[in-house]
Amino acid sequence: MALGLAAALAGCGAGSTDAGSSGSSIVRLDNVTAGPGLRGTSLATPMAKPDVQLTDTAGHPYDLRKATAGKLTLVYFGYSHCPDVCPTTMADIAAGLSQSSAADRQKVAVVFITTDPERDTPTVLHDWLTQFDPTFVGLTGTWEQISGYADTFGIPVEKPRQQADGTWVVDHGSQVTAFNPDGLARTVYLAGITPADYAHDIPMLIKGA
Repeated sequence: MALGLAAALAGCGAGSTDAGSSGSSIVRLDNVTAGPGLRGTSLATPMAKPDVQLTDTAGHPYDLRKATAGKLTLVYFGYSHCPDVCPTTMADIAAGLSQSSAADRQKVAVVFITTDPERDTPTVLHDWLTQFDPTFVGLTGTWEQISGYADTFGIPVEKPRQQADGTWVVDHGSQVTAFNPDGLARTVYLAGITPADYAHDIPMLIKGA
């Protein structure tokens, strides 16, 4: 049965104290169904892994399709100064992976694409992601590149903006897109997903669920 889902654009604000912000907007996700046996949400129409060409935290070109070929690939758009949604999501994925077997962990790639490229320098992004898992890949590029790729994923983003009080608002869709080893995304993870949910789904997704 189709679900009437709405994914909120995460309103994340960060100044020198990483204070929160309340700005948000709503994006409809109508093309989804309940995942059979999965705790994530299955897309009614699978999405092919986009041809993403960005730069990793070592300053090297990164081809998403080539670098993650044959792996379960979890892709998330966010930023390191986020005070809530982004670190929680990365921590939940890392915790879910820690409950997986070593063999399964080798078959998973986690890719974080910054939506705040001006402040998320390669060093900042690398150091932030390493707190969660040193294998997590951080990608950056120009705002035009990143927003274009986000649109390809169907993920809403807005250009970072600084408010009068000096804090920043960086709005972005908060879903994690899961590409199976065959390069097709059939599942997304929205708000409320726990480490146990990731641990439950990862072996199934690796097998092509």
